[in-house]
Amino acid sequence: MQERHLDSGQYFREQAATTKKYVIPYISEIKDIRPGMRILEIGCGEGGNLEPFIEVECEAYGIDYMQGRIDKAEQYFQMHPQRKRLHLICDDIYNRKADDGVFDVIIMRDVIEHIHDQEKFMGFVKKFMDEKSVFFLAFPPWYNPFGGHQQICKSRFLSKLPFFHILPAFLYKGILKLAGENQKTIDDLMEIKQTGISLERFERILKKENYRILKKTLYFINPNYEAKFGMKPRVQSKIFTSFPFFRNFTVTAGYYLISK
Repeated sequence: MQERHLDSGQYFREQAATTKKYVIPYISEIKDIRPGMRILEIGCGEGGNLEPFIEVECEAYGIDYMQGRIDKAEQYFQMHPQRKRLHLICDDIYNRKADDGVFDVIIMRDVIEHIHDQEKFMGFVKKFMDEKSVFFLAFPPWYNPFGGHQQICKSRFLSKLPFFHILPAFLYKGILKLAGENQKTIDDLMEIKQTGISLERFERILKKENYRILKKTLYFINPNYEAKFGMKPRVQSKIFTSFPFFRNFTVTAGYYLISK
């Protein structure tokens, strides 16, 4: 396991840096981000992605079902000069009602690949959108070298071993046990194996749920790797992305901006 996975403060800073430098400019090419806009992040964690939005005076709403992460967010933003613009909610998104209102921008970074029944979820989220809303999603395709999130393994060897997450479930689980991973880590990684999503399946869901893709970028080097590892983002070559399914093995992040 890398040190950054044990330091929520570092993770917060990485999120904020990437969103400020790459996510907001990406959205702004289609929809200007202006003061007073209503922003919703689903699966907000400690809230790092929302900090750049409140800094430009948006009204930012973050929802996460894990109380510990919401508590951390409360700590990080306690003295922030724009704290009043941040609204943190500990809840399951499915408990929220349409009277929460619509949002100008909804964002999800590295979350959709953890959600069960993604088709149901994408249909549900539309209740928080109108025809002017945009929805930004970024996620690692399941088949990319670390699409199984095996970097959270305590074993240094497994945390750096690419592609072994795509082995059959019984082999994958056996290797994790043999390496001495604790039961919680094994359960978390096996759940990700169930919910991992390919680019093709994601786009099929968008089509079925009548979303329109406003913008799509497939990265060979994830923009978040700059904050994590000092690596400059790099868009994957069309030579590789033109081959459905196989492109999942070389794309480390898909950026999508969609609307109803």
